Amino acid sequence: MKILMVCLGNICRSPIAEGIMDALIQRNYLPWEVDSAGTESYHIGSAPHEYSQKTCLKSNIDISKQTARKFEKSDLQRFDKIYAMAADVLEAIKHISGTDFNEEKVSLFLNELYPGSNRSVPDPWYGEEDGYAEVYDLIERTCERIVEKYRH
Repeated sequence: MKILMVCLGNICRSPIAEGIMDALIQRNYLPWEVDSAGTESYHIGSAPHEYSQKTCLKSNIDISKQTARKFEKSDLQRFDKIYAMAADVLEAIKHISGTDFNEEKVSLFLNELYPGSNRSVPDPWYGEEDGYAEVYDLIERTCERIVEKYRH
């Protein structure tokens, strides 16, 4: 299975999700791949936010080598499952995808943890460092749920 995590700028939420999911894939010996992207081009080529990196390192997950990239229409063909971190991100994915949009493939990330709730992962970009820890915990629980759901 190939999974894509998508947020706005690809430096806060989706890199954390990619890092956590990659660690779970390794730990569970799953033949999966994970990547991340952003719907905006603000940070293309940048490493994840320093607080995202710092928060992940507390759990021995190094995301420093990740590089921000923009979500592309072709990602719909390359990935089996695409998770939007927030409602505005999902709308941007729909816009970028146009007629290629596939609602069976693309969904809100937190619907895996809270089915049908259509909740968004809070964007820690606007807050202090402790907000990244809260976002990390929420993303970790959701990634664990995804592994439980799809591992077989």
